[in-house]
Amino acid sequence: MTPEGSFELTVMFFWLTNSPMIFQIMMNKIFWDLINTEAVRSFIDDIIVEIEKEEGYDRIVVKKLAKNDLYIKQEKHKLKVREVGFLGIVMEPEGIKMEKVKVKEVLDWPTPKKVKDVQKFLRLTNYY
Repeated sequence: MTPEGSFELTVMFFWLTNSPMIFQIMMNKIFWDLINTEAVRSFIDDIIVEIEKEEGYDRIVVKKLAKNDLYIKQEKHKLKVREVGFLGIVMEPEGIKMEKVKVKEVLDWPTPKKVKDVQKFLRLTNYY
């Protein structure tokens, strides 16, 4: 307690090295019922609501966020889009594919001349 009232953190302490994991656990607890229906996907601070299963889930997501003192930045959110880029992949109703930029990097990779070059290339391609 301070003379101005209760002390509240506005940022995570620098020594909390597991803060992304803690935040993901919190998001999983908030959205566990929607994640189980596969209507909502959450990865840290990214939330995806599937189009086909929308049935008001967008409003439910906003209510759950507000109930837990979380909010959506207006300039960062997208509503009712058919294609979403997420962690180097593109999700769309037809399926999941790689971002064109990432595929282009693999296709345009120079021919390896040394073992180290082959290892670098394999590290890149094993991810994608």
